[in-house]
Amino acid sequence: MVIYRYIVQVSKRGLIKVSKQLERPIIEIKALSKTFSSANGEVIALKDIDMKIYKGDIFGIIGMSGAGKSTLVRCINYLEKPTEGEIWFGDKELGSLDQKSLRNVRQSMGMIFQQFNLCMQRTVESNIRFPLEITGVSKSDAKLRAKELLELVGLENKAGAYPAQLSGGQKQRVAIARALATSPKVLLCDEATSALDPTTTESILTLLKDINQRLGITIIIITHEMSVVEKICSHVAIIDKSQIAESGRVHDIFTHPKTLAAQKLVYPNESRINNLIGKRCCRIIFDGSSSYDPVVASMILECKVLVNILYADMKNIEGRAVGELIIQLPEDEVTADKVIHYLNSKNLQVEEVSGYVE
Repeated sequence: MVIYRYIVQVSKRGLIKVSKQLERPIIEIKALSKTFSSANGEVIALKDIDMKIYKGDIFGIIGMSGAGKSTLVRCINYLEKPTEGEIWFGDKELGSLDQKSLRNVRQSMGMIFQQFNLCMQRTVESNIRFPLEITGVSKSDAKLRAKELLELVGLENKAGAYPAQLSGGQKQRVAIARALATSPKVLLCDEATSALDPTTTESILTLLKDINQRLGITIIIITHEMSVVEKICSHVAIIDKSQIAESGRVHDIFTHPKTLAAQKLVYPNESRINNLIGKRCCRIIFDGSSSYDPVVASMILECKVLVNILYADMKNIEGRAVGELIIQLPEDEVTADKVIHYLNSKNLQVEEVSGYVE
């Protein structure tokens, strides 16, 4: 994927000039591998990872447990040094930096964790001030910054409270405020909602999306939950067995998952329908561009045939309704072909699929 930035300049005479510049990724990962040594030999955590993340993205990195997600996020800010490959942050290759320069870069990467990692002996305000104190910011300036951030995350009345007095969602809001204290360009979220209930998860994701839109901060979300990616991410990379199985815009991955790893995440419930009897079935894909006519009802009337609906799912992706419908076709081949022809005539995305019926 190549991204360009268009620059508009207006001269004193009112002439407009538009120029096109290649936009550099804010984070670029090149041929990254990470291997750990253990008593039983070497363990490959990541292998040949290539990835580009651009300014303003909300980029999801998803995979099953043990796929290498958390190792990848720790390599991005160089808490883990890659065995091979390069991590670029803007025009800086992190592996070439000395410790002082690396610390300066890390100040541009805030991080939040699943278990919040707050200092229990410090108040909420003091937790937020902590990274500023480390970098030498005066106490008065740090207090002002903490106040601004508490308002941003909706906890302005909790400045003097201690973490033990807060709910899980409130603790995560404090952790987000602390991560934003040094005005980072990138926010790294490592399973940030995994310890929260669904309602609280929804509120934290809404807050992260608001921060992304208001402050222009690029957000990288490590998760094993496709619902998190679905709700707020613009792009996603799927990790399977330590490698990138598939990556791209969330809308494209959800409507056309190409790899088995992606299909298992996008269609996790389809395995429940593999014991039905029949010969053929097809998937009807809704990609947000159609008007959602009652296609099955119309097909039944037009083709004068009954079909089984095996599976249906609809999601809101980037403001568009997308999803799929899987139907079991009639056993008669001529009638089944008639159904396929009818669906194709409606400019729908239709594909025959196997593995759902015996």
